[in-house]
Amino acid sequence: MIVDIHNHILHGVDDGPETLEESILMAEQAVDAGITHVIATPHRENGLHLNRAKPIIHQVMEFNRELQFRSIPLTVLPGMEIHLYGEVAEDLQKIDSVLLTLNETNKYVLIELPDSHYPSYTELILYKLQLVGYVPVIAHVERNEELRKKPELLYSLFQKGALFQVNAGSILGKFGKTIQKFVYELIKYNHVHVVASDAHNLRSRNFTLAESYKAIQHEFSAMYTNYFRANAIYIANGMDFSSFQPEKMRRKQRLIGFR
Repeated sequence: MIVDIHNHILHGVDDGPETLEESILMAEQAVDAGITHVIATPHRENGLHLNRAKPIIHQVMEFNRELQFRSIPLTVLPGMEIHLYGEVAEDLQKIDSVLLTLNETNKYVLIELPDSHYPSYTELILYKLQLVGYVPVIAHVERNEELRKKPELLYSLFQKGALFQVNAGSILGKFGKTIQKFVYELIKYNHVHVVASDAHNLRSRNFTLAESYKAIQHEFSAMYTNYFRANAIYIANGMDFSSFQPEKMRRKQRLIGFR
């Protein structure tokens, strides 16, 4: 069982596929890569897309029916990638909330930070989420420029209960050497809890989860691959799990496998 907790497989809702047929082709690609379950996570509050919970849930149901009709062995679960904003904790608690936790578990919330900076209110908002019972999973932490410069911020966030997701494409070098090196440093110092595809299409940003697991196993060990795979299942099921204890990262570390 391989679970992908972050992707944009639903069509017509954000910067993912535009048509149902494109979504179907992405589903087939996911199956070919060994993935059995995906949590569809359309964007929310990123300045471009204001997806709402009920339409997403409905589209996921319809998409699963289509996959079953076509005998494609992939299960799609509802979720959302929520760009960090001030009232996210309050909005999640509303009876008729427009926001979604991952697989509607009312536990894990996929939170996106800006790429260019680290908002001063980040820790306060994540603290508010945890006060009301949610566990923030920070999406593609390696893409945030300020976190790359100040990795001690990640250590602080982990100590305060946040979890970190990195993209499979970053592990494979699809976003450049700088980000690739940083991802490997994050893994080395136990600052990664789950790997996801963040797939958007069939070409430049696709389902490379299996390839990234192979790369991790090659650079580190099967222990890490098994850990990341298991954590994705725990998150999808809303279950607690134990994390590897992180070490404080020093800047500009020399990385194994990169010379």
